[in-house]
Amino acid sequence: MANVEEREATYISGWIALIIWLVALGWALSTVGTAIVQQRGSLPLTGILTIPLLMFLSKGFTILEPNLAAVLTFFGRYAGTIRRDGFFWYNPFCKQRRMSLRANNLNTATLKVNDRAGNPVEVAAVIVWRVMDTARAAFDVEDYVAYITMQSESAVRQVVSSRWYDGDAQGRNSLRADLDAVAELLTGTIQEHSGLAGLEIIEARISHLAYAPEIAGAMLRRQQAEAVVAARTHIVEGAVGMVRLALDQLKAEQVVDLADGDRVRLVTNLLTVLVSDTETHPVLSVGKE
Repeated sequence: MANVEEREATYISGWIALIIWLVALGWALSTVGTAIVQQRGSLPLTGILTIPLLMFLSKGFTILEPNLAAVLTFFGRYAGTIRRDGFFWYNPFCKQRRMSLRANNLNTATLKVNDRAGNPVEVAAVIVWRVMDTARAAFDVEDYVAYITMQSESAVRQVVSSRWYDGDAQGRNSLRADLDAVAELLTGTIQEHSGLAGLEIIEARISHLAYAPEIAGAMLRRQQAEAVVAARTHIVEGAVGMVRLALDQLKAEQVVDLADGDRVRLVTNLLTVLVSDTETHPVLSVGKE
């Protein structure tokens, strides 16, 4: 199948064509009118044929707004595209199909896709696109709107299945955290899928991302557990540093001379106070001198 490439159609300014058309119409009407006034036996054939011809030629007038194109076909063959805005006249034997060049928003349906780890996730995307090659959009695909809808869903599945929801073991290639990288990858993937239809993908971003309901509860508990472990690790590291600082200051300032057993009990009590979530009561060793 040969792809049709866009090219500029043949046309002229509608104002010039309108002046010529009005002059010809005036001449035809005056010719017929003069014959009627003079009561001739037959009306001039040239004037009679000119009027329906001018009516047919008027089909070539068209007005285009900004970011609106007219795709012309001449007896089934592509005759070119008018991209300029304004008032124009083209060959009236051509058939016109108008096509918007404005940006469009496409919200994909919420899809259930397995990420690279095999976890089912729900994902949806918003895609901003527009027509770049009117010939391809008109003739290379049946319906370019339906085409980009299907290709966008396919690209979303491809991108999501190639990355992890929360990232790999090193936290890379994450769907949830690397939003800019995912948007760039998604835009490029959809562009590759939509090039046949002459469409340009301006922007594509994930608009909805969540674990599927059947695993959402388990994943939430896992995330909570990971957060608790991370917080506890930070608390323990701080507590150990504070205990070390306390022991070093006691030793440096010779406040008290602690035996090994006393150091163990002091460390235990300090860590208990610093690490515990609830109110704690240190254990004091009371014995005979």
